[in-house]
Amino acid sequence: MPVADYETYCKMLDRALEKKFAYPAINVTSLTTANAVLKGLAESRSDGIIQVSTGGGAFASGSSVKDMALGAISIAEHVHRAAERYGIYVALHTDHCQADKLDTFVLPLVEETEKRRAAGMPNLFNSHMFDGSALPLEENLDIAVPLLERCHKNEIILEIEVGVVGGEEDGVTAEGTPAEKLYSTPEDLLEAASRMNEVKDARYLVAATFGNVHGVYKPGHVKLKPSILKDGQEALVQAYGKEGQFYFVFHGGSGSSLDEIREALDYGVVKMNIDTDTQYVFTRPIADHMLKNYDGVVKVDGEVGDKKKYDPRVYLKIAEEAMAERIKRAVEDLRGMGTTLFDA
Repeated sequence: MPVADYETYCKMLDRALEKKFAYPAINVTSLTTANAVLKGLAESRSDGIIQVSTGGGAFASGSSVKDMALGAISIAEHVHRAAERYGIYVALHTDHCQADKLDTFVLPLVEETEKRRAAGMPNLFNSHMFDGSALPLEENLDIAVPLLERCHKNEIILEIEVGVVGGEEDGVTAEGTPAEKLYSTPEDLLEAASRMNEVKDARYLVAATFGNVHGVYKPGHVKLKPSILKDGQEALVQAYGKEGQFYFVFHGGSGSSLDEIREALDYGVVKMNIDTDTQYVFTRPIADHMLKNYDGVVKVDGEVGDKKKYDPRVYLKIAEEAMAERIKRAVEDLRGMGTTLFDA
């Protein structure tokens, strides 16, 4: 059961909150990138999260089809099979689905899981994200609460976003967002807790915003305020007791310092999304291979090239290995080395 079931996923999150570490949640777009995640996690002896965005799903379905749900299903089915060969647990998650894409992405995937459960099969995905950050908080939660009810019935964890993560990811941009929306307030988090807790015993994650931005930035460019998470947790504990703490998600971590990342872990971050960095480390060795082997990958002046150089398996293997190494570094940064529940 290396794809975690609901009980195991909950244990993973509970343990991370208690021990103050976080799981890397890596966006994937193909079987190769999914395999890189499994490799990096297994070599780190860490559990983790494989996630698919709307754009990633559309890409995975093929340029002629562009069906985001179909592509996500294809990747998830591969992970269910391949993960059995690795001695760690992974959870499957979908990333950043805005309100206008729920009907074509998250809801078809929930329906797929409902069909699987009716047939006695495990859930396809363990969790989904509804990104209602572009909406006023009340409208955001008006959509999130009934979605959480449906997810809870099917042992699916829901992730929501309170506030707006800056920058751009997967074609979704926060350009023009008022500065105050980039920082979640204790009042915002208390309102989210009040509404989401209407669904008794449901599990959910909260992507609060504390100055984090999507994209790639030089160290020092991103001005994080992890203390916002601390203030929010204190307000939640005061209102609901220790069990009222949020399980926070850290979006937009590229360019953040290690000290900032670990401070966020101390305040309840249990999941950190990683996409931009792994995109780069996957592509960089491919570019290196092409530049160093130009005469082999291109048929120059009537020559035939070198099949051992232009065979995609050659450079994709190098890319997979590079991405796996970056994931190992992420696990270490997030204090996750050797934390897998698989051996427990």
